[in-house]
Amino acid sequence: MADFRQEFLRFALNEQVLAFGEFQTKAGRLSPYFFNAGLFNHGKALWQLAEFYARAIIASKIEFDMLFGPAYKGIVLAAITAATLSQHGKDVPFAYNRKEAKDHGEGGVIVGAKLAGRVLIIDDVISAGTSVRESVELIRNANAEVAGVAIALDRMEKGQGELSAVEEVKQQFGVPVAAIASLNDLLAMLARDKSPELAAFLPKVEEYRQAYGV
Repeated sequence: MADFRQEFLRFALNEQVLAFGEFQTKAGRLSPYFFNAGLFNHGKALWQLAEFYARAIIASKIEFDMLFGPAYKGIVLAAITAATLSQHGKDVPFAYNRKEAKDHGEGGVIVGAKLAGRVLIIDDVISAGTSVRESVELIRNANAEVAGVAIALDRMEKGQGELSAVEEVKQQFGVPVAAIASLNDLLAMLARDKSPELAAFLPKVEEYRQAYGV
């Protein structure tokens, strides 16, 4: 297990992005943990987050020429990760989309670099996969290639069927998905934790995985 995955989960926990308790998901399930990337909302946290994305992308060995961030969370993620990748010796352009086409100035829905070559989509999580599908359509309509998807956390949870949202994306579009951390890493963190408060959630997360995991 790459050390950065455990480091990331500790970081998310410290920023209260990762929380344990009882939370209702969009699917109506009661989850013992919750991940809200929107709470990475200050400068130092964004800088650290981008470093984790860069390390996960590099570790994935996905070949790409540019980043694409779907509106809205992906906009910030694409920008900060592109900046951080440049510090790792990989300077790539980035682009993002508007929710509505602009009818003046440069017009269109794409802002930033022209979509070209192998495009890596970057987002916080894959839930229903809607954001990825929209991004794939935009990229392919521009005659560019989807290189893959990079996300922060893979919940490894069933979607509508027996596959997880991540597996559905892999199967539907035939592209790799790189996650900074996954549910497996989260379980490993809980198993190693020495604090009774946190370790107490291990059986609850394991039970949740038995019910909804893949």
